[in-house]
Amino acid sequence: MGDRPDPANDVLGMRRPLLQHRPSRVPTRRRRRRKSCARLAEEIKADLKFKTAGPGQKLSEPSRVPKEKPKTEVTPKPRQAPTDEAQMAAAAALARMELKPKAKLPSSQEAIKNQVRKELMAEAAASEKGLSEEEKDLTSPDKEGAAAPSVSGVYFICPLTGAVVKKDKKEKHLREAIQSYFSVDPVAASIMEIHTFNKDREKVRVGVETMAKYLDNIYLHPEEEKYRRIKLQNKVFQERISCLEGIHRFFQAIGFETKTLPVPGQETTEEYYVLKEEMLTKLEDLKDYKEQLLSSEPLRAQLDRQLCVFKPSPEAARFELPNDFYNLTAEEIKREQRLRTEAVEKASMLRTRAMREKEEQREMRKYNYTLMRVRFPDGYILQGTFYARESVSALYNFVREALRDDWLPFELLGPGGLKLTDENLAFNECGLVPSALLTLAWDAAVMADIQASGEEQPASPLKPELLSRVQTLS
Repeated sequence: MGDRPDPANDVLGMRRPLLQHRPSRVPTRRRRRRKSCARLAEEIKADLKFKTAGPGQKLSEPSRVPKEKPKTEVTPKPRQAPTDEAQMAAAAALARMELKPKAKLPSSQEAIKNQVRKELMAEAAASEKGLSEEEKDLTSPDKEGAAAPSVSGVYFICPLTGAVVKKDKKEKHLREAIQSYFSVDPVAASIMEIHTFNKDREKVRVGVETMAKYLDNIYLHPEEEKYRRIKLQNKVFQERISCLEGIHRFFQAIGFETKTLPVPGQETTEEYYVLKEEMLTKLEDLKDYKEQLLSSEPLRAQLDRQLCVFKPSPEAARFELPNDFYNLTAEEIKREQRLRTEAVEKASMLRTRAMREKEEQREMRKYNYTLMRVRFPDGYILQGTFYARESVSALYNFVREALRDDWLPFELLGPGGLKLTDENLAFNECGLVPSALLTLAWDAAVMADIQASGEEQPASPLKPELLSRVQTLS
């Protein structure tokens, strides 16, 4: 009994440890087999590596550079010549490229402004250094190869001589013309001088009105000698009259002469303008001179439109303007500098749409002239120069004067097809500065009636004398 195992212990698994710790032979054999296979694979790899390493060398021998295998030269295959069809297609493509107009460099408003500012600053610096025009040309950037300008400059027509002169020669020519007019009518010439060359209009108004009072006193009281004498050192005369250019020539022209007379009650003498005795018989002439002096206006040279007619061209929208279109006065240059300073300050603040539009309009006002082109339905182009502040009605009149039948109704369309219906607006208010291309559109109902009438219409609506000098736009 004592040697038999206890059933309770057997149930509780007291004999299980003997089974768990019994070594298993099957896994051990597998591990041995795996190690031998791995060792065999390592030996095979080492043998292959040894065989591919090349011939061995002693440690005392210098190292040898392994020889490179000679490369086999591959002879390139000869290119086949293009077929006749391919050559014809290539030639056609090149022809299309040559006929296609060259792309124009971007001409945004800001780019234009920057270019204008650079030129203005360069001119201001040159004038401060006292450079001559030839020296300015030498210091200016090389313009060789640049496109020819659309117009050679801004020109004016002298109202006295009818001569056409360039903008920078205008004032000199006017002076010479007025000077030569003294031999014809010295009174009218001196009045033109007073109103034309004195730029301060308020000073001119005050001086002219004071002169008119002098002449009125003589006309109303010819018997009183004190009214026929004007003291040159008189304060009022010095401040209001003597400072005006041309005033002394006017006195001489209407019959005054300079005399040195004693001052009443004093032993000193003073210079006076004294009316000649013979002028007392020509008092009506003095009255007419006074009216001329009061009613006259500055003598202004008329802007030459430089009317041109061009054949149909894809270059119609391309403009190359000369510096005359951008030249500003010294005051305008200072204003431009002030605007740049204000722009820097305003860049940091929010602005409403109305504020931005107002600033854009102000920028437009700095252009003095604009070059306008009108393209007709048949492709012909009419070109003219205008003041930037002129109204659009001037352009409508310009086009009508060029028409064979000036009664034909038409409309002008701006960039984007916008109709220019308000003829009272200025070019700069419409954004048509410093240049613009417009399109002319006939009244459809009127043209339909003309076609229904069966009458033969001319090939072009422009006047024959204009078509006789038509040009090619380059």
